[in-house]
Amino acid sequence: MKQTILVTGAVGFIGFHLCKRLIEENKDVIGIDNINPYYEEDLKRARLKELNNLSGNFYFYQNNIENDSEIQKIFERHNPKNVFNLAAQAGVRYSIDNPKIFIKTNILGFLNILEACKNFDVEHLIYASSSSVYGGNTQLPYFEDNPVDHPVSIYAASKKANESMAHVYSHLYSVPCTGLRFFTVYGPWGRPDMALFKFTKAAINGDTIEVYNNGEMFRDFTYIDDIVSGISSVILKSSEPNKEW
Repeated sequence: MKQTILVTGAVGFIGFHLCKRLIEENKDVIGIDNINPYYEEDLKRARLKELNNLSGNFYFYQNNIENDSEIQKIFERHNPKNVFNLAAQAGVRYSIDNPKIFIKTNILGFLNILEACKNFDVEHLIYASSSSVYGGNTQLPYFEDNPVDHPVSIYAASKKANESMAHVYSHLYSVPCTGLRFFTVYGPWGRPDMALFKFTKAAINGDTIEVYNNGEMFRDFTYIDDIVSGISSVILKSSEPNKEW
């Protein structure tokens, strides 16, 4: 019997590559994505077409995770055993001018996923956190046990909230949860608002490359294949509630 896995944010950059890997591993994949216009919808629909062309074991729903009743219906219909929550409103700078959408999607939406995992006895919830939770931490390099009490954007605060919410559901309801703090991911089919694509486009067009903070910063980049390998391998790890690795 094939394993059924649900992926939110399924046609986002990371979600697309994860779904592709899981389909190639002969998993039944349930994808959810609202295909919002934060960046080009055509790119997201091209990713979706690519996934639909792979095989018959990919099922897609265009839905918002903040729509609780629809999320509950999808869980009831498919009863996934493992859930990857990659759906979120992205963009640290975007969150400065648009804070409400981050609360709606990243916090209310994540709460709906937690509730569904609780109600349908999901064996393991793996969710995307972010390196942005380290916020004002000045210790470099970062380590998992560094303090994350000083987020410096609403986006970072929403991801820190996700970690706290997951901990509560693990503690109160024994929902096995694992959060992964991604560091700037790049690669094929990537987001056009990320530095790699913005810098490349500017260089090709002969435009000025916009660099923030006078260029006085360091940034870790992670290739998409390494991210996907890390995410998918988490399934093989212990999923005991409240277990710290």
